[in-house]
Amino acid sequence: MTKILIVDDDAEITKLLSKFLLAEGYEVAVAADSNGALSATSAFGPDLVLLDIVLGAEDGRDVLRELRLISDVPVIFLTGRGLESERITGLKLGADDYIVKPFSLGEVSARIESVLRRSGANVTQHQIDAPTMIFGDLQINESTHEVRLDGTLLELTSKEFALLVFLASSPRQVYSRAQLLEHVWSSSSEWQNEATVTEHIRRIRAKIEVDPDHPRWITTVRGVGYRFEPEPVS
Repeated sequence: MTKILIVDDDAEITKLLSKFLLAEGYEVAVAADSNGALSATSAFGPDLVLLDIVLGAEDGRDVLRELRLISDVPVIFLTGRGLESERITGLKLGADDYIVKPFSLGEVSARIESVLRRSGANVTQHQIDAPTMIFGDLQINESTHEVRLDGTLLELTSKEFALLVFLASSPRQVYSRAQLLEHVWSSSSEWQNEATVTEHIRRIRAKIEVDPDHPRWITTVRGVGYRFEPEPVS
């Protein structure tokens, strides 16, 4: 998993960026000053650093100078200063790019991937590792056929995974057992017992539900079938 270190003394900014980057599939660490940045670089081994140019009484450019003594990790400056002369100074010091505040999260993502590509980091692997569906603490990765609940990797069979993905791809859409046989098994009740679906739902619930008897993710719609709930049922 690609690692991003955020160095910023603004708690709101670090919270916003951390939440966004975690959802994007990155591993994230945070530091608020030069000592924290240097320690985290040594211990965490980031693939990229987002470094605020103003760290309280400290200057991010001085932090970059110290950082360059121990690592050649790519660095993107976060700054409220958009002057061309200041951007050039930062780039000459060894920064790889600049993001001027206020910024959009889309811009942050694009610049990170651009710098990682230029530095030779494996962006493709990041894209493979990133979950394709996220519902709170439940993450589904169709590329790696992995399901994680609160960070824990769950063991699902290929058919259990296919059934979960099919339901989660259309949140709150109700499917009958016959429809699930058709879409997931490419079969029908004429050839295969619908109890197959019921048993697979039971197995999935046993793995992803805290209380399988009172499911939170896959609920039963009486007389109709099953649906995936993206939000807790109140």
